[in-house]
Amino acid sequence: MTVLVIYPITVTFFYSLRKMKLTSPKDTAFIGFDNYISILKSIDFWYSLQNSIMVMIAVVILCVLFGLFFASILNFESKLKSILMAISVIPWALPPVVNGILWKWIFYPGFGFLNKILYNLNIIEDPIQYLSNRYSLIFIISIVIAWRNIPFCSIIFLSAMRAIPESVYDTASIDGANRFQIFIRITLPLLMPALGIILTFTSISAINVFDEVVSISGYGNLGKTILLEDYMITFSFLDFGLGSALTYLIMIASGILGILYIRSMSKKIDYI
Repeated sequence: MTVLVIYPITVTFFYSLRKMKLTSPKDTAFIGFDNYISILKSIDFWYSLQNSIMVMIAVVILCVLFGLFFASILNFESKLKSILMAISVIPWALPPVVNGILWKWIFYPGFGFLNKILYNLNIIEDPIQYLSNRYSLIFIISIVIAWRNIPFCSIIFLSAMRAIPESVYDTASIDGANRFQIFIRITLPLLMPALGIILTFTSISAINVFDEVVSISGYGNLGKTILLEDYMITFSFLDFGLGSALTYLIMIASGILGILYIRSMSKKIDYI
């Protein structure tokens, strides 16, 4: 922990307080919080932050809705349950770069898989440039991230569903509640702790996305997220002072979400 976590965090903080650009190795000086101020005044920072927030909102919504949907399906007793469980984990097991490349083939600006299907169905005459518009690109990136994280969300929801005692459902059925009422009034409220875990996990995943963005849109500005902005500043422009300051801002945001994640995991459910 000292070598791999504490030391890098400490060094990065001191870098963030200095003027440190590798293209001018002799021009270094202590500048305090000027790097942080420069980042907060940067148009590129706010643009990438907006993209990251849009990705985070879309990923959270998709993961919660589809995670709950697939968990409900897997919760039913079936002979195919183990096979379906194994299949559902495949997207989560794929490396992020491979995941991004697969989806890029689907939404390729020319005749990718989706354009080819639409063209063969005579729905379109010319290929749709999915990756040439900021908002469509952000939505595609969100789909890719959500597709990778939905299996994890489904497993969390499924574990929470199976932890609910059957006696609770039996009592509700005796009282005359139908399946919809049981789901709304019993299942959903008891899934709130699991929902807290999922919201935090998916938010952190969306903020720290990098591989999928690079695989789909490269290092261009159109779909640039806050982590990609940090990478470009640090390793492309070699401004380690400014990049370290941005790294700290990302770390603080992820740390806040991480604290919420740990707190949500520590909650206990009372079924009485």
